[in-house]
Order: sequence, then C-alpha cells, then structure tokens
Amino acid sequence: MTELELLGPRASGEALGCAVLKATAEDFQVDEVLDIPLSGQGEHLWLWVEKRELNTEEAARRLARAAGVPWRAISYAGLKDRQALTRQWFSLHLPGKADPDLSRAEDESLRVLERVRHQRKLQRGAHSANGFRLRLTALDADHSALDARLERIKTHGVPNYFGSQRFGHAGGNVHDALSWAAREALPEQRNVRSRLLSTARSYLFNQVLAARVTEGTWNLAQVGDLLAFTDSRSFFPASEAECSDPRLAILDLHPTGPMWGAGLPPTRDAVAALESAVGARQPALCQWLGRAGLDHERRILRLPIARLTWHYPEPDILQLEFVLPAGCFATVVVRELVDLVPAGQTDSPCVF
Repeated sequence: MTELELLGPRASGEALGCAVLKATAEDFQVDEVLDIPLSGQGEHLWLWVEKRELNTEEAARRLARAAGVPWRAISYAGLKDRQALTRQWFSLHLPGKADPDLSRAEDESLRVLERVRHQRKLQRGAHSANGFRLRLTALDADHSALDARLERIKTHGVPNYFGSQRFGHAGGNVHDALSWAAREALPEQRNVRSRLLSTARSYLFNQVLAARVTEGTWNLAQVGDLLAFTDSRSFFPASEAECSDPRLAILDLHPTGPMWGAGLPPTRDAVAALESAVGARQPALCQWLGRAGLDHERRILRLPIARLTWHYPEPDILQLEFVLPAGCFATVVVRELVDLVPAGQTDSPCVF
C-alpha cells in the first residue's frame, strides 16, 4: 500500500520540496508532557527516562530486570518512536521496597534522569501531550514558500491522520488485519490482537478523514457531525448553533471521525452517509471490529499545532518545535510541508 492509500490527500497543497527526517536520533526529539503533580511518597517509583534509538517496551523490560520486578510491575503512559531521542515517564510498583539500583539498565541508549515516589501507578494515556523538536536535513525547498505554509498550518491545523508508521512497512499491518477479518477470527496473542485492531480502526478513520479532506469539510463542522474538544474523549452532536461556535475558529473544538466499534456511527445526515459509505467499502473489517467487543469512539479530524516555531540553522536544515495532543503524529505535520526521502538518497532531485 502507498502512503496516499494509507493516509489520504494533503490539505495544504502539494509538497513544497523534500528533506530527510531522522538522519540521526537527535533529529527527532520527543518530550512527554504529563500534568500530574507527584507527591514524593508512595509505593510507586516514577522514573523520567531518556531513550536513544530504543523503543518503549524494550526500555520497560530493561528497567524491570534491573529493579528485579516482573514485567507487570512497570507502567508507561504511551509508546514512543524507536528511531528518536525521547524522554518519557515510567512507574515501578515497589510496595515495601526501597528504591532499586537501576544502573544495570543504563548505557548510552537509556538514562534515568529523575526519580519520584507517588501513591499511584502511571496509567496508559495519562500524558496530555508530546513536545517535539524536529530537524529536517538535506532540505530542498524554497524558504519563503515553507514560511507561508507554516503560517497557514499554525492558524488552521492539519488533518489528524494516523501516521504511516501505525500501519507497518508498506501497510503490512493492514493486510494482516484484513486477513484475520476475512477469517472472522482474532489472534490469540494479546499484543498482536491489540496491534491489528488498532491498525484496522486507524485505517478506517484515515479513509473517512481522506474523504472529508477531498470534499473540503475536514475542518468544518456540519449539522450531523459529532464535535469534541482537543483534550476530551467525549463528544456531542452538532446542531446549527454548534456549527457556528467560536471555539471552532480557535482550534479548541473540532469535528470528529469514527474509531470503529459495535453498531453504526452515531452521526446524522450527510456526515452519516459519508461514514457509512466508507464502512461499506470494508464491511468485513467493520464487522470484525464490532465482534471484537470494541465500543464506537471518536477522534478529532483536525490536529491543532501548539507553540509552533521554526528556523533555518543552515540553508538546507529546517528546525521545527511544536506540541501535539497525545496520540497524534508529528510526521503528518511534516507531510503537509515536504516529501521525506531516506538518508543517503538525496543526490537525486525531488520529483513531484
């Protein structure tokens, strides 16, 4: 599957050039934003950890082994990219135990930066946002055009697609999910089952968002839409009054798309017709998600980009800094600017 099949069209126009992202781990830095005051006491030890080219699950295993606790005793809020320099929180459940020596877990790929005790464990999804610092290198694009595009997305946001990394190499996870859906079966392994169900929901969401981008309504509220605030998982129906709510203009309130589960999407009118049409193209996948016991949920269609700044350290480098809500992808922001090419393949000119 191509990127266009997995995500959908850009909202801002064609790519303005090309660049490399992640030539080094330092080119993709992520800091988890956790708005939880830690008490300094309790049976859970919270760890602020810096990882370099190490995925979250492997970091958790190393910390658990060093602490001498089982895998189930460690928690984290979210998964972070492997090919990156990331800082995120973990918690260890240590009832009646002193703080362990974690030096065996540390090397050039993992450092424990801070330790704080707390009464409760860290829950999945507890972080409110992620801060990003990205360096696009080998940049081949006009700076003035990039500046204008960045000002646009700073004001209007970008389509909140799930990034292509959600779908595996060449969409392999989507193919696997379709195969399981055709057999009306679920993988026995819990982690595989979770990954493929998530892939299926993300793929269907992207298809709905792609249709809304094509018709120009991805950032407009319509009667029949379900609306949600940026940092809320609840949603409510849009009437004529809600469609003119001033909070839509300041990117605080957004139309949403379906995270498929049991039953039909609870939208109405033209919005319901669009979502049903997308579901009708993949009936086996929709039914598979319903049988898996998932509830129908919603995700905002528009991605607001907070605290966006940029500069050019060198003529062929663009550095971006911004904050995104948890669960959103920095790569879809970059996609609205340039095409990404693998490191070492930039001798050829960009082709558009």
